[in-house]
Amino acid sequence: MPRQHFAGSFLRRRRRALPWLLGACLLAVVSPQAVGAQPAVQAAMERSGPISPEKRAELYRDLQRHAQILEAQSAVVKTVAKLIGPTVVHIEADLPPRRGRSRRLEETGSGVVIDWKGQQYVLTNRHVIRSSPPDTIKINLADGRQIFPVKVWEDPATDVAVMAVSAPNLVAAPLGDSDKLEIGDFVLAVGSPFGLSHSVTYGIISAKGRRDLRLGDAAVQFQDFIQTDAAINPGNSGGPLVNLRGEIIGINTAIASNSGGSEGIGFAIPINMFMIVGRQLIDRGKVSRAFLGVNLNSKFTPAVAAEIGLPCLAGAQVTGITQDSPAEAAHVQVGDVILQYNHVPVEDDAHLVNMVSLTEVGTVVPLTIFRDGQTITIKVEVTDRSKFPQPTN
Repeated sequence: MPRQHFAGSFLRRRRRALPWLLGACLLAVVSPQAVGAQPAVQAAMERSGPISPEKRAELYRDLQRHAQILEAQSAVVKTVAKLIGPTVVHIEADLPPRRGRSRRLEETGSGVVIDWKGQQYVLTNRHVIRSSPPDTIKINLADGRQIFPVKVWEDPATDVAVMAVSAPNLVAAPLGDSDKLEIGDFVLAVGSPFGLSHSVTYGIISAKGRRDLRLGDAAVQFQDFIQTDAAINPGNSGGPLVNLRGEIIGINTAIASNSGGSEGIGFAIPINMFMIVGRQLIDRGKVSRAFLGVNLNSKFTPAVAAEIGLPCLAGAQVTGITQDSPAEAAHVQVGDVILQYNHVPVEDDAHLVNMVSLTEVGTVVPLTIFRDGQTITIKVEVTDRSKFPQPTN
């Protein structure tokens, strides 16, 4: 290869120059003019040959000084791993037969213990335990004990699953705030990749708001994934993604890979989104989706935005209003561009769909709308999606 060939040629030239360097060393002894060249010659000789004992001792002292800085930083990661480790579980579930298959399958994954209102729960992905009875779901704790869930709740639309558990001396992980995450934040992913329980990987938040993933389970409708380069592999599903404070900020769910293993692109459900669904499952046993009642323009482009007077592409454009819906009651109009929902800037139509669906039914939400070249704010009370036969958004 060209680069290897060039390096080889350079090394050969340096070997031919070595006799000249030795001559320069002799001249330095007898020529005062060559005294200034001694440091350069010394450095060249050290690169080409052994380092003097004194220089090695000096370098080791420098190394220890520099290593202390990195060790202090790595101490944070080591402490997080120690704290989060006892909260992570390995899950084995006997899945019921699927269409076209006559026998049951075993799925393995991960989970994490949390405390909510004085009760312990294990958070995981729905696809890890998919419709399995509680007595067929084995939860292997960090201390070697094996327990079974008392009750299980699932939400296929978000791939969220919550299991109530009861056992002495369970260790719970604290919940963080995924809304505060920024690209570049350091994170750790913990779980059981390929069955190797309590594996810890380290990386950063690579991106946020990934909503167009084509997952194996088409039932996952509402997506708002965190992307990370912390290694996530099969078996990590359901395990926690944690920040440097040891708080859960996501539940690892999927990877983008051609090989089936980690290629530096993993995805996690933000913990805030997860718990909006999880709390409803715990409190009511089901999830109620909010409904606004607008159809949105999936072909809202920069050209369309410029045509109506928007300086840049932003928000979601309304193309239709559902009769008797909250949007109709609030006088939302066809052609409106919803720029903000509940004070959060709307990135696109999928983003708006997610935010509406994860809003508590009955909440009064402010909408910032671009209409006829002006920005206005209106309030709308979202209702239960199930009351409408064919909800759109």
